[in-house]
Formats: sequence, structure tokens, C-alpha cells
Amino acid sequence: MSGILITGATGNVGKHLVTTLADGGVPVRALVRDPGRAALPQGVEVVRGDLTLPETLAPALADVETVFLLWPGFEARAAQPVIDLIAERARRIVYLSAHVPDGTFHSEIERSIQRSGLTWTFLRPGGFATNTLGWAEQIRQGVVRWPYGRASRALIHEKDIADVAVHVLTSAGHGGAAYSLSGPERLTQAEQAAVIGEAAGRAVRWEDQSPEEAREQLLAAWGDASFVDAALAAWGAFVDAPEEVTDTVEKLLGRPARTFQEWARDHAADFR
Repeated sequence: MSGILITGATGNVGKHLVTTLADGGVPVRALVRDPGRAALPQGVEVVRGDLTLPETLAPALADVETVFLLWPGFEARAAQPVIDLIAERARRIVYLSAHVPDGTFHSEIERSIQRSGLTWTFLRPGGFATNTLGWAEQIRQGVVRWPYGRASRALIHEKDIADVAVHVLTSAGHGGAAYSLSGPERLTQAEQAAVIGEAAGRAVRWEDQSPEEAREQLLAAWGDASFVDAALAAWGAFVDAPEEVTDTVEKLLGRPARTFQEWARDHAADFR
């Protein structure tokens, strides 16, 4: 067996995951659409393939024992042929899911994986701190207009997700586990914008945007009405029922999760 195949290898989580595994001497193979642009560390085996084109995946899955799966879309049915291929060739799968209500595409993919016969582990982070990069241009202008400024969330640093994935991929005892992951504390969205502004060295003001206006913008960006509506409903719910804070990162890694302030300092240049 060649070890571990990482999908989403050049993304926010994947690039940290691949680098950490490679630095630790773990045989790692990265699935990418364009190897020439991957810019991954030396020692990483880079293989061309596209999860939306299952017929391209055979070289990447050859002699692989474990697959880290990040599904690149909102359509669960399209993932079934890929899960079937993984089940034919590998033994174990770690799926980067989400801490979301049942009925979403994440939960449908989880059920497909559970039926596959693979040994599985699900990582279920809540809000990604990297999602606030969508405010970058507004941060530069000094005003963030977004719905539900009082929504309280426990956003997680992408490096913590990657570190948990490394731990799960390289240690035993995680079969059948579903880990809910979060940052160590809650901040409202308005507070998040202020923290980013402080890290970037500029004053930032929050303006609540109507959910209706936000829906139009998100539909144009994401294109999936059900996903947009579910996201807006979740953000609205966090006003009165704040996002759960879990201690899973600390239990698994033996250290506290990184704070949102740390994340903002790590990404300050992205907002300048």
C-alpha cells in the first residue's frame, strides 16, 4: 500500500494536511486537477484527477489504503460513484463533513460512506474561520455588510482541522467516530469583523444586511438555492442559539484549539 490519498490537497485545509504529513515522513499522494500549479512540498506524489470525473481516479487510487475525502460541491448523488471506487480499492476513509443538520448533502454523503463497507471517520467542523475571507474587500473599505451580526459562532482555524486530520489518519482507534470540531470560544459576526480589523490595522464597522438581499448575492455566488437557504437559516438561528463550543480538538491533540484572534493575525495580510 502506498499510504494516504488526499483530495482537496491544495485547499485551505488540504495544503496544511499534506505539508504536515510530508514533513512527518508519511507517504502521501495528492489528487489535483493541475499538477503544474499544485505547488506542494517535495516528497509528495502528485497525481492528476478530478472527483467530478470518476473515470480519472484509478491512478490516484492504485495501492492506496486510506483516503481523505473533501467533496467539491453540493450534490450528494454525484459522490456515490466516487465512494464506490474508493471502497473497491481502499480500506479506510476520513471524510471532511460538517456539523450541520440532517438532510444536507454532508449527511447524505456520510450515509453513503457508512453503507460502503469502508472503515470510516467523519470530521464535522462548524464554521470555518476562512469563510470570513469573503469579507476581505469590505474590511478594506472599513464597513462589513452581512446578515445577522449578532449570530454567535465558534469558528475554527483551518490548521486545527488539518492537525486533527493528521492525528486521525496516522493513529488507530478512530473507526466509526464522528468528531464535532470548533474553535475554543464564541464571537458574534460583528465581533469577528472587529477582531479582523484590529489584526489588519484598520477600524471596521458592522452594518446588518437584510437576509433577502444577502440571499440574492449568495445565489449568484453559489447557485444552489437549498444550500443558500440552509446557510441563512443556520446563521439566523445562531442569534438566539449560539454555535456549540466543543473540546474535541484539545482532547485529540492535547492542546487548546487556536483562537479566532490567532487566525486573524495569521491572515492579516489577506485583509490589507
